[in-house]
Amino acid sequence: MLYHAPMKIGELSKITSVSIDTIRYYEQRELLPQATRTQSGYRQYSTDDITRLKFITQAKELGFTLKEISQLLNIGANDCEQVQSIAKSKARELEDRITKLSRMRDVLVELSNKCEKSAANDPCPILKSLGDLS
Repeated sequence: MLYHAPMKIGELSKITSVSIDTIRYYEQRELLPQATRTQSGYRQYSTDDITRLKFITQAKELGFTLKEISQLLNIGANDCEQVQSIAKSKARELEDRITKLSRMRDVLVELSNKCEKSAANDPCPILKSLGDLS
C-alpha cells in the first residue's frame, strides 16, 4: 500500500490500526516525535511515523513495556549487542511468566476436578481452597 505524506492523525490511525488517543499518548511519552502542525493546528505525520508506530506495536506484541520500547528506539541501529541483551532479558522474563501461568493453570484444573467430584451440598472446593491459600 502506498502512503502519502504528510497525513493527518486520523489517516495515521487508520493505516496503523493504532487509536488516535494512543498516538497522542505515544507523543506525550516521546515514543513518537512531536508531529509538525499545519497553520490551522492539525498534526501532520510522515511515513517514518508509520514505521515507528509499527515498530512500537510489534514490540508491544512481543511483551516489551513502553519503557523498554523507548530504550530500544534510543539504541543506535548498529548496537546489536545491547539490543540482544534486552531481548534475552525479555525472553527470560517471559519464560518465568510462562512457568507461573502453567502452575496457575494446573492449580485451577485440579480445583475444577475436585469441584466435579464433590457432592451438591458440599462447600465449593474452589472457594474453600482459595480461602485456604491466604
